[in-house]
Amino acid sequence: MVQMICRELVLRKNYLPKAQPIQTVYFGGGTPSILPAAQIGEIYACIRENFDCQLLETTLEANPDDLTPEKLNALRDMGIDRLSIGIQSFNDQVLRFYNRSHTAVESLQAIDKARKAGFRSISIDLIYGFPHADHSIWQKDLAQTISLAPDHISSYCLTIEPGTALGVWEKKGKFNAASDDFQAEQFEILLQTLDKADYLQYEISNFARHQAFSLHNSNYWKGVPYLGLGPGAHSFDGKHRGHNISNNAVYMRMLQKNKLPFQIETLDKHEQINEYLLTSLRTIWGIDTAYLTEQFGWDLRKERQNILADMLGQDLIQVSSQAVILTNKGKLLADYLAAKLFI
Repeated sequence: MVQMICRELVLRKNYLPKAQPIQTVYFGGGTPSILPAAQIGEIYACIRENFDCQLLETTLEANPDDLTPEKLNALRDMGIDRLSIGIQSFNDQVLRFYNRSHTAVESLQAIDKARKAGFRSISIDLIYGFPHADHSIWQKDLAQTISLAPDHISSYCLTIEPGTALGVWEKKGKFNAASDDFQAEQFEILLQTLDKADYLQYEISNFARHQAFSLHNSNYWKGVPYLGLGPGAHSFDGKHRGHNISNNAVYMRMLQKNKLPFQIETLDKHEQINEYLLTSLRTIWGIDTAYLTEQFGWDLRKERQNILADMLGQDLIQVSSQAVILTNKGKLLADYLAAKLFI
């Protein structure tokens, strides 16, 4: 698989606009930490050989139980400077429910080892919305997180997808998901707790201290082109979006024949505007109304005047001379509000 990813990389080295050098690399969207460090290094070297790289950030998503001192040192030495560690919870009962292979103790050990290895930035992932009689588990998870003082925190609501183990359990009545109100309460606890601990919420699900934002993900939310490699990976060149075939065997078979396993979707102007509205509204920077006018000739303030006035009256948004930004109340309805503004 690593050889095929490198082959895809070579075949697609002209995908991104030439004017802008590569500034960020992100190993993720799965569990890349299960790979030996040498194989991660092989892909990383291939990137640097085939692209003009002026790297400001290189992130690796990792499971706590994959992080040995030897592996961490090897990853650091090859140039990876940021770790995103999938903690999810510090409660062993919850981790077993999520079918995670690590324990709470291993999570604490992984963070300690990563710090000793000298990574520039450490982010941890948490999941809220675990069904429980009260919010005590979530509050303890947040207290433990704050005591560790990571540079960055990503927190996502537990979602039940059809066809997954949880989806099947729910369908059979073996599992009852938390109510929308319960999840909303946990989100509000998240905002209040991290704000008191001086974490800035710069995107709906992402928080940082001392401006330790994820540069890679921030570029994605701002509509900067990106190239995704591997089965199921998505890419965007500014006008065209596409994705690789998810089937591993078909992916490798096509690349062995030097054929790209990539399916292209051309976005028209309306789709590009909607995409920008959806992603930018989730961020602290909000919707740049001047950008919409300059880039697409579309005046949000004029075209959606009544809708914006209604949102403003309900305290869902703030409107300045330059941007439309969600309030804390509006953040609970981010995707819904974006859809209200769509063309």
